[in-house]
Amino acid sequence: MTHELDRLDLKILDRLQLDASESSSEIAERVGLSQSPCWRRMQRLKAKGYIKAQVAVLDREKLGESMYIFAQLQMGRLTDEERDRFMQAIEDIPEITEAYTLFGEMDVMLKVLAPSMGWYQAFTFRTLLRLPGVQDVRSTATLSEIKCTHRLPLPSL
Repeated sequence: MTHELDRLDLKILDRLQLDASESSSEIAERVGLSQSPCWRRMQRLKAKGYIKAQVAVLDREKLGESMYIFAQLQMGRLTDEERDRFMQAIEDIPEITEAYTLFGEMDVMLKVLAPSMGWYQAFTFRTLLRLPGVQDVRSTATLSEIKCTHRLPLPSL
């Protein structure tokens, strides 16, 4: 945690994580500031990159049946060009909602939003196994979601 954030900055960030649609006046009231200083702090936090984006979190169940599947990829050696192509392909596939590099036996973990197991099976063969450098895919299907949040724990000052 950087030392340039004070207690009020952290309170503002936490409020925005809970509901970014609140106005600067509403946030100011909740964190104990007047509107103008709160607005200036929010602008500074955006300018310094602490706030990357303000988005709407959609209810995926209302948009139809789906499940998350975690796909672990084992990669072969890649040239710089192949690695760039792999990274761009991951960015371009909307069903891949998160991607991480790993230590251990597997090299990459993907979080895939799949409408069905049949769809995912076809996706594995027609998409994942065709990505540059992918040698093996191991998948784990989720049964239910216990917790899903984008809220980061912030230290209290």
